[in-house]
Amino acid sequence: MFFKQIRRSAARNRKGNGLFFGSLVTAIIAFYTLLSLGRQDVVQFLNTIESDAVRKLMQMLPVVYAVSLFFVFFLVYFACRYQTDSRRRELGLYLMLGMKRSRLFGMLFCETLWSSMVSLLIGLPAALFLTEGISLATAKLTGLGIIGHRFSFSPGAFLWTVCGFVLVQLFSMLIICISLGRTEPVDFFRSGEIRKQAVPSAGKSTLFFGAGLALLLTAYGLGLFRLRTLELAVPPAILLCGITGTFLLYRGLGGFLGLFIRQKAPDAAGLSTFTARQVQENVLSQNKALAVSSLLLMTALACISFGIAMGMARSTASRSVDFSLFGEDAQIDAVLAQEEIQKMTGESYPLYLSMIKDGYFADQEHAFDIGELKEALSRIEGTEPIIESLHIDYVIAESSYNRILTGLGRKTLHLSGGEAALYSSTASDGDFGTAVQQALKENISIGIDGTAHALLPVLYCDNVVADRAITLSLGLIVPDELYPQLAREEEPYCRNVRLSDDVTEKSGLMQAVREADALFAASGIEYDSYLGGIGRNLFYTVAASYLTIYLGVLFGLIANTVIGMKYLIGQRRTRHRYETLAMLGADLPSMRRSVKKQIDLYFLLVLIPALASGTAAVFSMFTSFAKLPMGVSPVTTILLSIAALIVFAGLETLYICIVKRTACREISRLASADRR
Repeated sequence: MFFKQIRRSAARNRKGNGLFFGSLVTAIIAFYTLLSLGRQDVVQFLNTIESDAVRKLMQMLPVVYAVSLFFVFFLVYFACRYQTDSRRRELGLYLMLGMKRSRLFGMLFCETLWSSMVSLLIGLPAALFLTEGISLATAKLTGLGIIGHRFSFSPGAFLWTVCGFVLVQLFSMLIICISLGRTEPVDFFRSGEIRKQAVPSAGKSTLFFGAGLALLLTAYGLGLFRLRTLELAVPPAILLCGITGTFLLYRGLGGFLGLFIRQKAPDAAGLSTFTARQVQENVLSQNKALAVSSLLLMTALACISFGIAMGMARSTASRSVDFSLFGEDAQIDAVLAQEEIQKMTGESYPLYLSMIKDGYFADQEHAFDIGELKEALSRIEGTEPIIESLHIDYVIAESSYNRILTGLGRKTLHLSGGEAALYSSTASDGDFGTAVQQALKENISIGIDGTAHALLPVLYCDNVVADRAITLSLGLIVPDELYPQLAREEEPYCRNVRLSDDVTEKSGLMQAVREADALFAASGIEYDSYLGGIGRNLFYTVAASYLTIYLGVLFGLIANTVIGMKYLIGQRRTRHRYETLAMLGADLPSMRRSVKKQIDLYFLLVLIPALASGTAAVFSMFTSFAKLPMGVSPVTTILLSIAALIVFAGLETLYICIVKRTACREISRLASADRR
């Protein structure tokens, strides 16, 4: 009978609080997906080429897991508290009938364990399905191929997910039971006490609200205009102003709502004034919780936007070369002539790239006149460090670079005798590439040994070798007839090789590159492989994109659940007000409309500051330390961010609808009890 009662109560709790139960299942999925990261195909692949980086990433996961548990604790605590508050009369009745407190608390703990088991039975299979889907998708997108996929189950992730989740629930229930242990049986039959609120005066409300708004605007200004300077004092100042400003804004918001209500009250109809007063009381009593939720939602938006943009940026790394072979022509020809290698390779060509001749290099200011380029850069704000370090070290033959462009499926160069093009392998890093690209739009020219050469209005930055074996801060692409006059070495720098399209389509790019890599390694020739570059790109995509999106989803989940739980707890404590409204003649549809409007306003008061702060945070990041690399389409990134925002808005709408449904069901119960 005891265990039957436990199952019945646990089922009733899940049915009556779908918001909490759904959040728990989502948290389980997020935990397992995070902890099983090391078993996913992409990370397994990365471990073969970037083992040190992957090892450091894996060392970070316990820290992220611990932080996640800390935040999930508050989610679970508020939800368990709401559930126990909704059962106060039932628990009090058990005590009045003679049940011992120890048995009562044992029943609550068993119900918690049973609910945990049900959540885990739903969440873990869903997590396995999700991780398999992620592995299949990333295997396809990164070129690993479906044949590179293996079903994976992580016992460690399973164990830590179960242990962490159950311990958080039991610890939350322990704190609640300690509080219930101090409550007398008769107090269980009373409605929750409403704490008296000290409503601040109009002057104090204005002061708090104005100070909060001023601090938030200061944080926005520092982020947008000073964060790019990378001064050490700026980030702490932004955090201090932003956090303090948010708390002060909500501290004064209740008084402002009161002023607005007093102005509109004479013209208000129906339950409008009651609705507004309920919202005002929630803001006054829960201003700290609202501020924390708003900050969490802001962080969620910033993390998700950053993760999407960085994942997009890293995934756009172009595959121009698969292997770069170094050595004598005869040695390279012998290796490429091997039957197994010949079956896998498509085209190969020499790369003519060299440092500038000694004479030119020693007296560079006379040989290469880049005055027009420096002058154009000087008209761009913040380019002084770029101008000071600007010099040309390398030259590339036009025909070699055209082979690279052909492999990428792009339009080739057609340089006349009086034209040249700038190249930089570091164009995607920092402000350098963006500034030079902007300067080139002014149709400038460069002097080469006294002869003016018009520069194309494009800064080229495609990989000229596999794995970026060299770093060219600034080089010059010149016609083939000019190359021997400027190059220190006339021999090819290396031989670039691309794999056959048939091989990459059949096995998948990464599988084909790995097979060819093993063949070249066995031949003993010196070479660079595309594996190294793609390995770093994949690692940064996983580390920067995966973890930030995970944290963003988790923060959003917790913030929304806390907002919903806080409102429902407040509604339960003020249930007698709805009973009074019913006695005064208010019908059920009117009370439902009032509740729905309260919830809309309650969520909006959190979402509007979060959206404003989140937008400022995203713009600050992408105008300072997280600039999009060259070649990454801002339009595509913006569209992806908009898509993510639409998904976010849909999830918010879903949360609001769930809270409305739960709140309206509670009102219907009150009306039914009143009719009886």
